Amino acid sequence: MWKVLIADDEMIIREGIRESINWEQFNMEVIAEAEDGEEALELAIKHEVNVLFVDLSMPIMDGLTLMRHVRERLPHCRMIVITGHDEFSYAQEALRLQADDYLLKPTDPKQLSEVVAKLKEKLEREHWERGYVELLTSQVQKNVRLLRQQLGTEWVAGRLMEEEIMRQLPLLGLPSFCPVQVVVIQWFSFKNQPIMSHRDRHILLFAIENVVSELLANHETVVFRDPDGFVVAMIWTPISKEQRREIETALKKYLYIGASAYMESVEGGIAGVISAYEKCKRQMAEENRLSPVVRRAKQYIQTHFNQPELTLESVAQFLNVSPIYLSRMIKQEMGISFVHLLTKIRMTKAVELLVSTELSIHEIAEQVGYDTQHYFSTAFKKVMGVSPNQYRKIHLERGI
Repeated sequence: MWKVLIADDEMIIREGIRESINWEQFNMEVIAEAEDGEEALELAIKHEVNVLFVDLSMPIMDGLTLMRHVRERLPHCRMIVITGHDEFSYAQEALRLQADDYLLKPTDPKQLSEVVAKLKEKLEREHWERGYVELLTSQVQKNVRLLRQQLGTEWVAGRLMEEEIMRQLPLLGLPSFCPVQVVVIQWFSFKNQPIMSHRDRHILLFAIENVVSELLANHETVVFRDPDGFVVAMIWTPISKEQRREIETALKKYLYIGASAYMESVEGGIAGVISAYEKCKRQMAEENRLSPVVRRAKQYIQTHFNQPELTLESVAQFLNVSPIYLSRMIKQEMGISFVHLLTKIRMTKAVELLVSTELSIHEIAEQVGYDTQHYFSTAFKKVMGVSPNQYRKIHLERGI
């Protein structure tokens, strides 16, 4: 039943409104009456009324003031103004306060019935619309992960217009701007593991998505799988290369699979997301052209580059191949020597630490696998053309 409050300082008007309508016919009930605005406001809030008949001229608090308070506290309440001819200018102000209609004193039963019938239609329509919106909101909340995954899949496939993407982001609880990074994760089973069934593969992909989502829980992300079966993460707050490596390590530790995570920054708005995704896939394709032994050597170096004792011999021993064979394969497939590859990986990490941390040069040297600061500085200057301190100073001055 819709709850009705009649507020008028004239008892005869209140009785006329109450008695001239069969309220049950309109699924309504007169829940309370008030003879001044202050009492009316208290009763309206107490009963959370749906309909308010309000006289503009009442003691203590006038009708317009009452309407303003009710509109603030009960935004969905429908209001009908009761007015005399000489108060019509006030009635116009009431209409600006979103009053639904107005009645002249003394009230005409036929007109009153027509007004109430219109109110019933409005109330029922609004009730249905609010229920529909709540249902949709509930469904979105229940399926937000699935809807985010669908958005990510269609986004990187280029099947969505920019306007559509920007409209969906806030609806799915995501920032209303582009992600800053894209990560594509390639996974593979280790040797001697049985061939997976389609069901087991699906379960594994789901587990990978969960591990990645958990590791990136402090970042706004959408994690999904692309049509090729790779797990993709679109990230709104940047992660470091160290965090990317943590993803690879965690998948090996918890799911007993090998993994390579390829990461690219997004440049150029919506289209830049697709470009970053495609760059990751190209990196992956280039990596896949490497033989298993070179790919494993590269992964091992990327994981253990911070160890000063890392050498061609130690990597070859881990891979159970001869140092000469490993050196030849790296040179043949990557076009650089083992030492060059190791130095490149160490310098990449050193640059990251120089521009993103306040670590001393000595501390950075230790973290990237050099025994002494002097040896590190010499190697850095040979590769980058300037000393570590100069490099940091240049980038700080540029505001990078």
